[in-house]
Amino acid sequence: MLASPAANLNGADWSNWTDRSNDVRGRTTPVSELFLDIEGTPIPVELRKSDRARRLLLRVDQRREVVVLTLPSRVSQREGLSFAIGNSSWIAERLASMPPKIHFRRGAKVPVLGETHRLVHVPPGTATRRGAAWIEGSEIHVTGDLEHFSRRVHDFLRARARAEIKRRAERYAAQTEKEIRGLTLRDPSTRWGSCSPRGELSFSWRLILAPAYVLDYVVAHEVAHLTVFSHAPRFWALVDQLVDDADEARAWLRANGAALHRYG
Repeated sequence: MLASPAANLNGADWSNWTDRSNDVRGRTTPVSELFLDIEGTPIPVELRKSDRARRLLLRVDQRREVVVLTLPSRVSQREGLSFAIGNSSWIAERLASMPPKIHFRRGAKVPVLGETHRLVHVPPGTATRRGAAWIEGSEIHVTGDLEHFSRRVHDFLRARARAEIKRRAERYAAQTEKEIRGLTLRDPSTRWGSCSPRGELSFSWRLILAPAYVLDYVVAHEVAHLTVFSHAPRFWALVDQLVDDADEARAWLRANGAALHRYG
C-alpha cells in the first residue's frame, strides 16, 4: 500500500482519465465508471470515502485487478484522482509485478493445503460414485462437461475449505471453552478472517490453498478473538497456546498471501 499527503493539482494530466461518475459523495464509486490509462491500458479505479482515513491511500487489488483509492472525508474526488495520476508509475510497477492468473482449467496446478495438485477432467458418462470432484493422489478429478469445469473446481475447494476450517474452529473453541455462533466463507481482498462481536467467524475460502499450518494459525487467531476481542498481549499469548507456528504463518502470509488471489 502506498500512502501520501494530498497531491498538488498543478500540472495534473487529466487526459489519461475516463470519468463517467459524479462526485463520490460518501459512497464507493463503481469500478465501471472510472478508468486510469496505464501505459495504454484502461485500469478500473474504485473510489472510497473514509471518515477514518487521515491521508490518501492507494493500492492495487490483485484479485479484482482494480486500483483502490481511499479519500479522507475532507479531500475532493479531483484531488484524489490527481494523486493517482501522480503515482501512475507506481501503479504500473505493481501491475507488472502481479503474478499471472491461474484459471481452473484441466492441466492447471492448484495447491490444496499447500500441496500441489493437477486438475484432471473426467469426461461425461464415466462411471464414478465419488461426486463431482475429488482428490486422488496428487490430482483433483473433476467430472462433467468442460463448460462447468471451473465452477466445479471452485465449488470443491470451497467445500473442502469449509470442512477444514470448521474442524479447526470447533477444536480451538472447545480448548478455549467458547461458542461459535456462525461460520461463513467469503472471498475478501484484504483480510483472511474476521470475528464479529456476536461471535460470528468469517474466513477466506482461499485459505485452503495455503499450507496447513497457515490455516491453523488464521483459524486460531479468529477463535482467540472470542476470548480477547482486541490484539492485547494476552490475545497473542492465547494464539501461541493454540498453535506452535504463529510467527512462521504470519511470515508466510506476508510473503505469499497475495499470490493466492491469482487462482480461479
